Amino acid sequence: MGFNLQNLEAALQAGRKHTYLPFSLHFFESVSSTNQTLWNLLNQGAISGTVVIATQQSAGRGQWGRQWISPVGGLYVSVAISFDHKIEANDSYQLTFATAWGIASQLRQCGIDVGIKWPNDLVLNDRKLGGILTETKVNKGQITQAVIGVGINWINPVPETGINLESWQASQDFRSISCLEILTSKVLLGIESGMECLFQEGVNILLSGYLDLLTNIGDRVYVNNLSGTVVGVTPQGNLRVDLETHHTKELITPEIYIEPGTISLGYHKSSV
Repeated sequence: MGFNLQNLEAALQAGRKHTYLPFSLHFFESVSSTNQTLWNLLNQGAISGTVVIATQQSAGRGQWGRQWISPVGGLYVSVAISFDHKIEANDSYQLTFATAWGIASQLRQCGIDVGIKWPNDLVLNDRKLGGILTETKVNKGQITQAVIGVGINWINPVPETGINLESWQASQDFRSISCLEILTSKVLLGIESGMECLFQEGVNILLSGYLDLLTNIGDRVYVNNLSGTVVGVTPQGNLRVDLETHHTKELITPEIYIEPGTISLGYHKSSV
């Protein structure tokens, strides 16, 4: 599958008002994992802003150790980020939020109505368009380095719960993403703008934007056979749920926090 780095560089230059991350681009037709390939480059001296791009992964990784099926025709990107700002190890989900919000915002500017499904999926028409995997190195409780991996369905086959961007565009009256290089530029610009928002404007501003695009607000969930309603997300990445608890004389709705990986919201509103 052809990929033109010069076209990507031109798209990045056209889309950037200024440079926040100094992108250094590396393209591979196929790798075991873009995240692992990038960690290997970092161990060899690569710096913050180094990018690994592939259109196939043979051993892609998802959240919580799951396999990420990565067939030919998808976009798989990893970006290295080092930190001048202090960020606590337990705040690592802020990097995922920044990435999700940034990419979704870039695609929405192109007329593609992308939303975010907690904690790390990009969704279109209630189906999964892509996912994010953030991996970090920690020293004395502080994150010193991160690799942020993003997978986007472009022309690759997808399961029933997924959607690829080209098939969606074929059903529209417009086609704003004309090639894989343009899509890659939107993903990279989204990561850059998300990190800039997090580190220059702060997590509260970022989280507000993330929640505006979160598709799970108002969803009914069930925790220990009790029902509740999703009302938000904490800065540490936990889902905020108003849980209905019946008492003899009154109905109270305490708020509880659910860690990522504890429950799966799925892609059907009624199944949790």
